[in-house]
Amino acid sequence: MTESQTTPPTDPHGQGVPQPPASVPAPPAPPASVPAPPAVAPPASAPVPPASPALDAGTYTQLRTARSANALALDGTWHQISPRYVTSQVLQNVLFIVVIAVAAAVLTMAFDQTWTWIPAGVIIVVTLITLVILPRQARAIGYMLREDDIVFRKGILWQRMVAVPYGRMQLVDITQGPLDRAFGISQLKMVTAAATSGVQIPGLTQAAAEALRDTLIEVAETRRTGL
Repeated sequence: MTESQTTPPTDPHGQGVPQPPASVPAPPAPPASVPAPPAVAPPASAPVPPASPALDAGTYTQLRTARSANALALDGTWHQISPRYVTSQVLQNVLFIVVIAVAAAVLTMAFDQTWTWIPAGVIIVVTLITLVILPRQARAIGYMLREDDIVFRKGILWQRMVAVPYGRMQLVDITQGPLDRAFGISQLKMVTAAATSGVQIPGLTQAAAEALRDTLIEVAETRRTGL
């Protein structure tokens, strides 16, 4: 028995029919896209520490600043000091003038040292000029509680602004002199990690000094612990 062989079909002209080309393999599928990481929202800023009503009780109501367009300025609520600070400073300076005058008079009458009136007169004149501008200087003193720091400012012609971060505070100290105690005012000092960068706020009422101290201590502890 002979095996039959299949011959490829030919066209009428005797030429073989072309075979279809082999199928081309499909290109590999692109890799699945990696999902983008979820967007991380920026951390919310810390809220401004609440200000106690005692900070504005019995204080000046309008901060005196330079009238120049280039003056240092910040947006926020400024708290000021008590007018009794001026009274206390005036009394202290008057007592100082009396002591200088008495000392010069004693030296002149007892030892015939009339030249002592020259330095005494210069000191007295400088002190009197300081007393004249003292009320304006007192109205230019203020402090502002912000999200991350407390800002202290003073001065009109020579302005100074100091920002103390809450997290760097090491000590909050309240001091009183004899006349300050008589007028019911205090001085609050903030000591930071760098001891030379402490800031003093004079002329605070006793209630304002205690309220500000408690607020600063609470906020400083919160900032250091990251709560």
